[in-house]
Amino acid sequence: MRIAVGGIHIECSTYNPVLNEEKDFRIVRGPELTAAPYFAFLKDYDAEFLPTIYARAIAGGPVARSTYERFKTEFLERLKPLLPLDGLYLAMHGAMYVQGMEDAEGDWITAARELVGPDCTISASYDLHGNVSQRIIDALDMYSTYRTAPHIDVEETMRRSVSMLVESLKTGVKPVLLWAPIPVVLPGERTSTVDEPARSLYAMMPEIDAIDSVWDASLMVGYVWADEPRTTAAAIMTGTDRTVLEREARRVARAYWDAREQFVFGCETGSIRECVDKAIASKTAPVVLAESGDNPTGGGVGDRAEVLAELIARGATGTVFAGIADKEACDACYAAGVGADLDLSIGASLDNLGSKPVRVKVKVKFLHEGSDLADRQAVVAIGGIELVLSAKRRPYHNIVDFTRLGLDPHNARIVVVKSGYLSPELAPIANPNLMALSPGVVDQFVERLERHRKQRPTYPFDKDFAYEPQVFLSARSVAR
Repeated sequence: MRIAVGGIHIECSTYNPVLNEEKDFRIVRGPELTAAPYFAFLKDYDAEFLPTIYARAIAGGPVARSTYERFKTEFLERLKPLLPLDGLYLAMHGAMYVQGMEDAEGDWITAARELVGPDCTISASYDLHGNVSQRIIDALDMYSTYRTAPHIDVEETMRRSVSMLVESLKTGVKPVLLWAPIPVVLPGERTSTVDEPARSLYAMMPEIDAIDSVWDASLMVGYVWADEPRTTAAAIMTGTDRTVLEREARRVARAYWDAREQFVFGCETGSIRECVDKAIASKTAPVVLAESGDNPTGGGVGDRAEVLAELIARGATGTVFAGIADKEACDACYAAGVGADLDLSIGASLDNLGSKPVRVKVKVKFLHEGSDLADRQAVVAIGGIELVLSAKRRPYHNIVDFTRLGLDPHNARIVVVKSGYLSPELAPIANPNLMALSPGVVDQFVERLERHRKQRPTYPFDKDFAYEPQVFLSARSVAR
């Protein structure tokens, strides 16, 4: 069986003014794709996988329209000579926003469907923080999404999607695909599957999978920082018995709705000042302080300096701060060299309307050596604070992100990261974990976000309304 593979994976805050362009994506094409770590598992299946293009970027602002159109055109151009195909596997995120376009995944997937034709079976895998639409469901045959946040089941989810596709092609069985939108959209930091009620809600998914006629049960949290109509939670079912699938979709949707007021942050939260006060006063260490409003992996800009300013004002010591995106300040450190004393303006380098920079004297402590000038990283000392300056937006989620820069988070008193819930490597060392509900384009106080295009009513923006789950079939399921 001949199965094409491709996709595009990015999460876009419509509140972030910084466009994502081609330079911001990691792109694999042709044989590079199937050899890439993300797709190594494909060798375990008895099928011929035909690569197209896969583009992936850190979360951020909207994708530039010209960039998206180039990716889409190349994808379709690489797909066309592979026809006819038995199947197509699309590895997506689900929260892409393109300049001047709503439901960008709907555009991508529909274009693929129009090219491969009605006889080709299409399966897609998604991030649970993606947003779904009827247009997307209509173009697919099967669907699977992550069940963990933080995401530790990426390969498992991709395998479920591919396994369904291979099984359908082997047996000739065409599944039913349906969904139940849920008018709730909450930030990932309040819906982590490490905490209740999300932990129990997601524990339902493998139990539903165990039902004979169910191929896959998916629950979408949705992506709250996208101001577009498809922004919503959803229950999505793939299988062979429509009655069972409808029953389970309604049951999951109802359970999520009933739990909507129980979702809370899984760690202690507060304002920037409150969190810095608690971190400095803590008798245990390391305190890991997450600056949630500027989290680049949630779509934040990554250049805000309010937490840094507060730490400096309070005379914080033993502090590792990773990091602030500021190319100009980073380049100045490289030009001056290790040991140099500089007077730098730090922060507000990408979004100068959203925040203010900090003017401060620093000593250059470390310069990361690498061939990629776009990935320059400098460590500077500001009194008792070791601050990482990066030439591009990037997260610091893994221990190696620190150690490669000569920093040891284990022995710090305070570790600051631009993050929401902590990564699986940082969470175990946090003693304690504090989350600053800081300002930014991924503001955790979602109710104060501007809302022009989101559906109404939607919780938590709207509170006083009733909901009864409704199930919608895919167009292909209806046709069958």
